[in-house]
Amino acid sequence: MKFKDYYQTLGIERGAGDDEIKRAYRKLARKFHPDVSKEPQAEERFKELGEAYEVLKDPEKRAAYDRLGADFQAGQDFQPPPDWGSGFEYSDAAPHGERGMNAEEAAAFSDFFESLFGGSQRGRRSSQAYAARSARPADHHARIVIDLDDAYHGVERSITLQSPQVDAAGHVVMQERSLNVKIPRGVREGQRLRLAGQGAPGPDGRSGDLYLEIQFRPHPWYRVVDKDLYLTLPVAPWEAALGGAVTAPTPAGKVDVNIPAGSQSGRKLRLKGRGLPAAEPGDLYIELKVVLPPADSTKAVEAYKRLATELRFNPRLHLGV
Repeated sequence: MKFKDYYQTLGIERGAGDDEIKRAYRKLARKFHPDVSKEPQAEERFKELGEAYEVLKDPEKRAAYDRLGADFQAGQDFQPPPDWGSGFEYSDAAPHGERGMNAEEAAAFSDFFESLFGGSQRGRRSSQAYAARSARPADHHARIVIDLDDAYHGVERSITLQSPQVDAAGHVVMQERSLNVKIPRGVREGQRLRLAGQGAPGPDGRSGDLYLEIQFRPHPWYRVVDKDLYLTLPVAPWEAALGGAVTAPTPAGKVDVNIPAGSQSGRKLRLKGRGLPAAEPGDLYIELKVVLPPADSTKAVEAYKRLATELRFNPRLHLGV
């Protein structure tokens, strides 16, 4: 997938204001409208213009796109970082949700667009529903990234959120605020924490709520699936062949794990209740990986030669060779 420069698509600078964005879009949309344009590939160009305008006209999507796009150029190979939307506070859609657009409509744009702003499952609201909602306090949403240890033990953290606003000149500016958030023990990835009264104020002076979606920072050892953890555990050839106890890490500390004799790489062991805390705790699944000692010394080379001579082991016997 290639990165799309929406500013380049509309022929404007990154610092353009709302009015300039609107003028550029309208001018080019008239030029490339497929019903009247004689330009080659007018329909495709018109579609690209609509996609660019869909992002740049919305302060929230534009702010997220600007932060992400600072490190990429048009046509560059691209994959959105897993935490690209974290730390942004949005008015009535989660960071990756497309406000007022359902999944089918969002999919009409490019894969690049959908990877960033994939369609909301709520679908489009009716004008009556939107008007009713606008009269109430507005809920806000944000995604925050935490460490696995925070989820395992529970902790109180200070977080900083950025909220995009439009200034008098039509430019997007960021406002920051800091909050102290209690991360409950055993929180899951994707779970939302509700901070009552931390959203936007409504006409009656009451404030909506702030919903924080939890995302885990990638861990160097563990992979998280719901409340279960997965760990690849390196073992020496003699540990796999002969079996015995080896030490393995867990989020709660080191434990001894019994390796069955004759184990091969890929064998899975289950440590019940060693996953994320819950009423019924998750499990820790250990996948064994047999690691060979390097033949980087005379002694090691001689040891390998003795094994080759004494064991006469052929790992390709089942292939008939």
